[in-house]
Amino acid sequence: MSEAALLVESLAYEYPDGNLALHDVSLRIERGERVALLGPNGSGKTTLVKHLNGILAGNSGSVSVDGVRVDLQNKDSLRRIRSSVGVVFQDPDDQLFMPTVREDVAFGPFNMGARGEELDLVVKDALERVGMWELRDRPPHHLSFGQRRRVAVATVLSMSPKILVLDEPSSNLDPASRRELADILRGLDITLLMVTHDLPYALELCERSLVLAGGHVVADSRTREILRDTDLLSRHRLELPLGFRVD
Repeated sequence: MSEAALLVESLAYEYPDGNLALHDVSLRIERGERVALLGPNGSGKTTLVKHLNGILAGNSGSVSVDGVRVDLQNKDSLRRIRSSVGVVFQDPDDQLFMPTVREDVAFGPFNMGARGEELDLVVKDALERVGMWELRDRPPHHLSFGQRRRVAVATVLSMSPKILVLDEPSSNLDPASRRELADILRGLDITLLMVTHDLPYALELCERSLVLAGGHVVADSRTREILRDTDLLSRHRLELPLGFRVD
């Protein structure tokens, strides 16, 4: 069997205050898969994401990206992992801090050694993929929330990650921005893990979903099947919009 894009094996993590956030979490995501990570607040979703690029290290178990194990004591391993896993935060203002859109997107590649024409091409490609090239010289704080989120995606794409992790990508978006972002994400040739409470968005973009509750993976199946399981959704405080039907 080929190396998985992401492999988590028996991962457990306890915070210093004694809160056991993850317990025996195992999952495998293949290259090119699009997977939604669902679960109520406090289920461990954010803690799990922080293990995927070495922000946190489990008390036991392991995380591997393309066969490279995440090891906080190994600087080469961390460098490879962090170049492979791109995380888009829920609030784009957590990622945008430069005077212009162009400079924000150039920041990562520049710090990895890109210069001149190479850097220009990387920035242009990333911004064109999210439909923001025309606004490259705008200050990010002059953009709409939806536009800032697209620029945040571009800052990650400019680093050519193998896995794109999105934290609540549809939150606070108006219907048009929500649709535009979905179109962009659908067009990316990349492994995608989407953390979301937006069940229709998960159905639209991810064929497979995982449900995390109490630090455990309690369901792993096709998104459509999970959303049809009303008992499962009810037990784990997941709700479809009123009137939304899963065919």
